[in-house]
Amino acid sequence: MKKIKIFFGGVRQEIKAVTWPTGKELRKYTLTVFLVCLLFVLFFMVVDFGIDAILDLIL
Repeated sequence: MKKIKIFFGGVRQEIKAVTWPTGKELRKYTLTVFLVCLLFVLFFMVVDFGIDAILDLIL
């Protein structure tokens, strides 16, 4: 039981040391993640259509 208290005491200290983002930073980071995901989707969509077109020509 003592080890659990020590563990959660360490967790509490680490959480206090965390620098949390401001609302403006959070919106910026969220938008960045959304745009990067969108770019990946578009990239893989183009690659998928390209591979499909190549396979249609071959087969």
